[in-house]
Amino acid sequence: MTPGDVAPPADGARIVRRATADDARTLGRLLWDFNTEFGSPTDPADVLAARFGRILARDDVIALLVGGADGFALLTLRPAIWFDGPVSQLEELYVVPGLRHRGLGTTLLDAARRLVREHGSPEMHINVDEVDLDTRRFYERHGFVNVEDGVDYRMLCYIGPTDT
Repeated sequence: MTPGDVAPPADGARIVRRATADDARTLGRLLWDFNTEFGSPTDPADVLAARFGRILARDDVIALLVGGADGFALLTLRPAIWFDGPVSQLEELYVVPGLRHRGLGTTLLDAARRLVREHGSPEMHINVDEVDLDTRRFYERHGFVNVEDGVDYRMLCYIGPTDT
C-alpha cells in the first residue's frame, strides 16, 4: 500500500484510496456520469470538479476512488447529539457501468465504513430513492435498514428549499 491507500487489494480487488483536490476533475466527471446515467439534474462536470476542489480541503468531507477512476464514494461527517463521534453520510457511491457486479461497490462501501469508524463515527446514513430496488437491495445486503430496531415504520428523508 502507498500513503493515502484505504484498502489493500484482496483477491483481485482494486485499491481504494482517499482522493485529494488533485482528483477533483476525475470526481466531477464521475459524478456527472452518475447523474446523467440516471437522468438526474446536474451541473456540468467542470462545475462539479470545482466544487470537489473546494470541499475536499475540509476535514469533514472524504472522497474515495477505487481503481483509479472505476468508481468513487463521497462521505461527509457531522456532529451528533445522540452519541460521541460524528454521524457519517454516504452522499454518493458510484461504479462505472461496465465494471459493476464485480465487487467494486462493496469494496468502496467497506473502505468507507472502515474510514469513518477511524474518525469515530458509529453510524452511517444513506439516502436511496424508493424506486431504486437494486440499490436498496445492495445496502440491505450490507446491513443497512430503513426501519430502526423496535419500531414498525420506515424512516423517510424530506428535502425542501431553504428559501421559503
